[in-house]
Amino acid sequence: MACWYEGPLAAFDTETTGVDVEADRIVSAAVVVQDAPGARPRITRWLVNPGVPVPAAATEVHGLTEEHLHRNGRWPAPVMYEVAQVLAEQAAVGRPVVVMNAPFDLTLLDRELRRHRASLLDRWFERSPLLVLDPWVLDKHLDRYRKGRRTLTDLCAHYGVALEDAHDAGADAVAALEVTRAVGRRFASRLERLSPGELHTLQAVWHAAQARGLQAWFARNGAEEVVDPAWPLRPGLPAAA
Repeated sequence: MACWYEGPLAAFDTETTGVDVEADRIVSAAVVVQDAPGARPRITRWLVNPGVPVPAAATEVHGLTEEHLHRNGRWPAPVMYEVAQVLAEQAAVGRPVVVMNAPFDLTLLDRELRRHRASLLDRWFERSPLLVLDPWVLDKHLDRYRKGRRTLTDLCAHYGVALEDAHDAGADAVAALEVTRAVGRRFASRLERLSPGELHTLQAVWHAAQARGLQAWFARNGAEEVVDPAWPLRPGLPAAA
């Protein structure tokens, strides 16, 4: 049987109004499905009218203006339902889903579902768990002493993966999927015996350790940033009394 990195994979990515998972909104999303390495990926895309202003800084990143989203985007409620449904379909067939920096995109989706559907993302995976592969966590654990940044662009350069039209949700999802396959091949001796389910569990442990290390670094440098160790989804904030 082929190793997971030579088998069917999916990938998920979003573009947003900012980087605050509790307050910012999704403006575009994509799910990519690839049946085998080298096969043409099938890409499902969504464009969202977030119903809130789109900061110029966000538009500079992904190129989606507030006017364009207002004219061409759909309302968030049906989109978030459809995205969650497609991810649940991947879980149901046991297809791992690549999500670069999973706690960001999956938490944003969870908050959008709460906001617009009065639902939780976890509810969609009660029957079949979502098996997540996070190239950021994998690369950082497997090549922990390599210096330099580890953005998707950096990982693509390091692993020789083409990234065209960066910050398009579909393009980023395809690139993250290919990086994950490349990580698997490069570290095959350490990964080939692990199932996606086992690797999902290990990534939660690895991410927590990485978060503790980063938190300690912030403390040594007098920074006040708080690093959340939860992976692949951050817990919801307590309801106000």
